Amino acid sequence: MTAVIFDLDGTLADTSGDLLAAANVCFRDMGLGDVLGASDAGIALRGGRAMLRAGLARVDQSDEATVDRYYPVLLDAYGSAISVHTRIYPGAMEAIESLKSHGHAVGICTNKPEGLAEQLMRDLGVRDAFGSLVGADTLTVRKPDPEPLFEATRRLGVDPRACLLVGDSDTDRNTARAAGVPSVLVTFGPSGEDMAALDPEALLDDYAALPSVAAALLAR
Repeated sequence: MTAVIFDLDGTLADTSGDLLAAANVCFRDMGLGDVLGASDAGIALRGGRAMLRAGLARVDQSDEATVDRYYPVLLDAYGSAISVHTRIYPGAMEAIESLKSHGHAVGICTNKPEGLAEQLMRDLGVRDAFGSLVGADTLTVRKPDPEPLFEATRRLGVDPRACLLVGDSDTDRNTARAAGVPSVLVTFGPSGEDMAALDPEALLDDYAALPSVAAALLAR
């Protein structure tokens, strides 16, 4: 048996709107107003700390202590409004059902905290489609360490080396490389134009192509 493991933010779903809203809750509390906007979607998909650092740098107030202090505030704000603007990318769930019908197990490996990832997938009504979910705090390490990817695969009852990772960032590319498995990087996210330079085994412009791409890569 083989497995297709998915990153979450920017790969399965565009979560940037709700992430940016949570970051701006923090900036408003600092008296800075809404520092980040829709054009910062790429920053949002790199995580809460990245948003805080970017916003503070924009107003010349870079301070790692402030990032540390507001990160829990950001997580609380995000958890209270996690699925207001978030949408699954078109064709993703249809591709996942096709993968499963062809004998591939599917799971999630994300650097979003596990509890928030579980909450989001339930809110979106798609959690049951995935046989495993490993988050940033499930283990003592996170991507690009390969162990979370291996764990997401093991939880599906699949040999950890018999998988591929679908993602949208250098973190995902480096995770797959460290694991010795193929990576497929999506080009429809905010940083899509940068994916080719990461030299993945495949680029994905449309989820409709994923079943055939996965079949080819996992047959190697």
